[in-house]
Amino acid sequence: MNKLIYRKLSSDIFAFFLLSSLALTSIVWVMQGVNLLDIITEKGHSISVYLIYTLLSLPKIFSKLLIFTYFLALFVVLNRYEENNEILVFWTNGIKKISFINFIAKFSLFFVSIQLILNLVIVPKAQNLGQQYLKNSSMEFFPKLIEEKKFSNVMRNLTIFVEERDSNGNMKGIYIKEQLGNQDNKIIIANEGKILQENDNFSFELSNGKITNIDKKGNFSIGFKETTYELSQLNSKTRKYNKLKEANSLYLISCIEKFFEKRKDNNFRCIDENSFLIKSVYEEIFKRIINPMYIIILSLVSSLIILGAKNNKIKSYYKFFLFFLGFIIILFSELSYKFLNSQVILEIFFITLPLFLIIIFYIIILIKTNFQLKYL
Repeated sequence: MNKLIYRKLSSDIFAFFLLSSLALTSIVWVMQGVNLLDIITEKGHSISVYLIYTLLSLPKIFSKLLIFTYFLALFVVLNRYEENNEILVFWTNGIKKISFINFIAKFSLFFVSIQLILNLVIVPKAQNLGQQYLKNSSMEFFPKLIEEKKFSNVMRNLTIFVEERDSNGNMKGIYIKEQLGNQDNKIIIANEGKILQENDNFSFELSNGKITNIDKKGNFSIGFKETTYELSQLNSKTRKYNKLKEANSLYLISCIEKFFEKRKDNNFRCIDENSFLIKSVYEEIFKRIINPMYIIILSLVSSLIILGAKNNKIKSYYKFFLFFLGFIIILFSELSYKFLNSQVILEIFFITLPLFLIIIFYIIILIKTNFQLKYL
């Protein structure tokens, strides 16, 4: 019988968690999708590239919201059980409150595992795949981003201005400026031109114009009747390098193992000079591994609903306090990595803090029952 009761509780929590996660993740995904529209409007990628890139951001969004949605699901379900007196089913079947709390703590380990898998494997992989896909995708909308009487900076170090453009793509009064170096520029002015596409590469077919090269020594100009200006060698505005959040977890862990004594160095970089700062790697590993442990703390805080006061007015304040406490714990878990750069004692303290808080929680329960768990 007890197994059926616990199974019903587990299914209620899990169902609410799935619904709230789906709703919140969808809202955040849509909002983020709006902010990422510049992939089409400014970087020239196609709608299909935009959709795939935004879909690959879903694991990251879900992972970020998991700790809050689980706390919300657990708090709402336990509160509903308590308000509707459904919680009495547990006590009438001989289940002690300490056993109930222990079940909630054990149940939370499932969500800790999900969070760890997301943080260590799925999210970095999805983020990296999304960036690689975007980086290697063609700029199919590039010609449409060249507008009349408007300076366009679709590609890095390249500025294009067109005086007139017709429906067939024919252009007049073309100005192209390419930055070759810190003080080196190439300027092309043409009376007429058109953008040509071959496979995924674009080029300008220009006529009746002049090319001017400018450097430290001066400038040199040459006229032309017809010329082709290749765009395939130029870089788009799409980021070419990987961010720390996209890095493989095993790579980051191996970096920390190799240079652990340098973990607080503000200038030392992992492996080579172009890689990540060892200090940032240390913080990232902390966020991926330690932060999920706070899910257990939140589950224990939520379970305190069953130990609330009987007075309705006090009970409302008590539940508000628990929810507020849970929210503070979530915020703290997201910011705790900032304390890693303090003294070694504080560093060890914040790494072991989740375990310390669990011990404190059970000590509070022992004090509440005068160390007589048979009354709990």
